[in-house]
Amino acid sequence: METKPSENKTLTTDFLPLNGTDYVELYVGNAKQAAYFYKSAFGFQSLAYAGPETGVRDRVSYVLIQNKVKLVLTTPLHPDHPISGQLTKHGDGVKIIALWVDDAYDAFLQTTSRGAETYMEPQTLEDDYGILKMSGIYTYGETVHLFIERKNYSGAFMPGYKKWESHYNPEPVGLLYVDHCVGNVGWNQMNKWVKFYEDVMGFKNILTFDDKQISTEYSALMSKVMSNGNGYVKFPINEPAEGKKKSQVEEYLEFYGDEGVQHVAIATNNIVETVTNLQNRGVEFLKVPNTYYDDLESRVGKIEEDIEPLKELGVLVDRDEEGYLLQIFTKPVEDRPTLFFEIIQRKGAKSFGAGNFKALFEALEREQDARGNL
Repeated sequence: METKPSENKTLTTDFLPLNGTDYVELYVGNAKQAAYFYKSAFGFQSLAYAGPETGVRDRVSYVLIQNKVKLVLTTPLHPDHPISGQLTKHGDGVKIIALWVDDAYDAFLQTTSRGAETYMEPQTLEDDYGILKMSGIYTYGETVHLFIERKNYSGAFMPGYKKWESHYNPEPVGLLYVDHCVGNVGWNQMNKWVKFYEDVMGFKNILTFDDKQISTEYSALMSKVMSNGNGYVKFPINEPAEGKKKSQVEEYLEFYGDEGVQHVAIATNNIVETVTNLQNRGVEFLKVPNTYYDDLESRVGKIEEDIEPLKELGVLVDRDEEGYLLQIFTKPVEDRPTLFFEIIQRKGAKSFGAGNFKALFEALEREQDARGNL
């Protein structure tokens, strides 16, 4: 009997319960070819398709899956479609971070009543596999959060899609789930969006990094990590800071043309195996100098992994009070220096690799310099 009040208090405190990331949707110039890339390079499997054959006349979407990671790749079919304008401005990139909820209608009410701008009014979709409810709000730039309620739906993805079966199904590479998604915002905009996530979505600021912690000789940025109550959804938010030269965030904002998602971090249980497979399939990663590994264990303590494979692949290691993590970052996955992916393996650590920032950003600067953008 005595536990009920505390349970009720917990429920009322977390006004926006989130079960995790439902899917990440990218607007791309050619979804058919992008789907082939993510299957071939990243080991995703075919899941669902929407387009003219399913009654969707203005666009096509391919849905890919690997364990709990779902990617949706969407392309407009007409030059005057609104998505075409976004592609001209941004190039390929993340439009939607969809969040899995138990009640999409209530999630919309809770967030819009706290000031969120409406992207999609609550709606119920239905087909032979049941009903799916969804709603949506805008966040930074043109990025959107959709709230997806699928507890009464058993189809492959959602109404309007059909199951997509393919003879071409490369082996998965061990990607498990979305660990976090990082947003880049403009000058002096980080605290505005921190407040948005606090006030509108009930998130907490769990980590803060200033320009002294995230800096090199040439550039700097600041970052705050936002997390929902159960820690299933985490959104670091970056903004530029003053430096001698252009930072990676400034380069992103220039080429994306707006604030947006910088990278998606995906978890694995075996980063050496996963990254080896990805490299063998042509995925390119940032590399740090071999000297990074000379005193690795003196910096981060004893780790279970052999250092030589980590050194060969370029995997970074960092430790916090809870344990350690291993991480590596791809180069941008399109021609504009915008969206990239992080592969991360957590061995207890809850942090985001603060000890690797300097080495990582120096690697990013070398790439910027090669592009003439530093």
